Amino acid sequence: MTNLGERIWVGIDAGKGHHWAVAVNADGETVFSQKVLNNEDEILQLIATACEAGGEVRWAVDISGRASALLLALLIAHSQQVVYVPGRTVNRMSGAYRGEGKTDAKDALVIADTARMRRDFAPLATPPELVSELQLLTAHRADLIADRVRLLNRLRDLLLGICPALERAFDYSGSKGSLVLLTGYQTPAALQRIGIKRLTTWLERRMVHSAADVAARAVEAAQTQQTALPGEKRAAKLVCDLAHQLLALDQRIKDIDREIRETFRTDDRAEIIESLPGMGPILGAEFVAIVGDLSTYKDAGRLASHAGLAPVPRDSGRRTGNHHRPKRYNRRLRHIFYLSAQTAMMRPGPSRDYYLKKRAEGLRHTQALLSLARRRVDVLWAMLRDKRLFTSASPVTQAT
Repeated sequence: MTNLGERIWVGIDAGKGHHWAVAVNADGETVFSQKVLNNEDEILQLIATACEAGGEVRWAVDISGRASALLLALLIAHSQQVVYVPGRTVNRMSGAYRGEGKTDAKDALVIADTARMRRDFAPLATPPELVSELQLLTAHRADLIADRVRLLNRLRDLLLGICPALERAFDYSGSKGSLVLLTGYQTPAALQRIGIKRLTTWLERRMVHSAADVAARAVEAAQTQQTALPGEKRAAKLVCDLAHQLLALDQRIKDIDREIRETFRTDDRAEIIESLPGMGPILGAEFVAIVGDLSTYKDAGRLASHAGLAPVPRDSGRRTGNHHRPKRYNRRLRHIFYLSAQTAMMRPGPSRDYYLKKRAEGLRHTQALLSLARRRVDVLWAMLRDKRLFTSASPVTQAT
């Protein structure tokens, strides 16, 4: 039994329908182990049980997403200290515990015991309402983009079975006119019958830009094929349906982009973030959704490490000075800085000058971009720290 006043650690393996909680004392002995439904009453009862079992309670979870949102909100609202134990760490530690099978109870025990032995895990806090909104909006946008890629790949595959030349004629990923075309005409025979002039008129009525060019390219592609392929009629109907779905999806993405911009620009930091060349409102919103208020980052180096842009040493024996990208980093945060660097280096200015300098030093394109992305972490950090807009002058760094 645990004496009153002794600290205990409660590890929680979080799930959608229920969580499993295991508490251990300072000696690593199990105090209690129980299943908890993911509802308010049972979570509050768990908090009460833990507080009764020990004088000081420390909580640890392996998921900080939507599945654990209610759990974390209640813990933080009741002034409980919570840390996040990464799933990778839990998986590595599991091998040192009894039992070959993977169970919720075992995972919860590993989480609790790992939190007991280590003190370097990041504490969790309830994100501000704005950050939560941006997290939801940007995640939903990512889902829509993934849906668009899947539908587009399916459409192109079907077009290959109808007319390969027509599939090659357009960049369907960025051409609204080509998708409008496919809502009415999908086969070589149909395009040949209507001809360029009538097809141009048809497209113009549907507000397609450069209708004449779209019509000419489509009919030209159709004229290279006189053979109707097997299953063409059914494939044409499916292409038509996919084209309609893609056009509707593009409108949904456009709407959510507007909502993201409007929400992001209510943040006091939005103007500062957007002033950095290459960092538009969508990337800026994703940045805020990931990093929050930056309070969990001690300095720019910590932020760069989270983005996988700060190499860590990998020395062994006599081999020293070896560095590599950290295994634990946020890939989306890295992508944000990479994309913004890619955009910025295409325009005249400090970013392009720095990129060209790195290329002159012998770095490959990707290496130079990553070096630029790392530099931009420092610049953005200094801008947010000093609450000032971007200028071409180098930021003044503070000693830490």
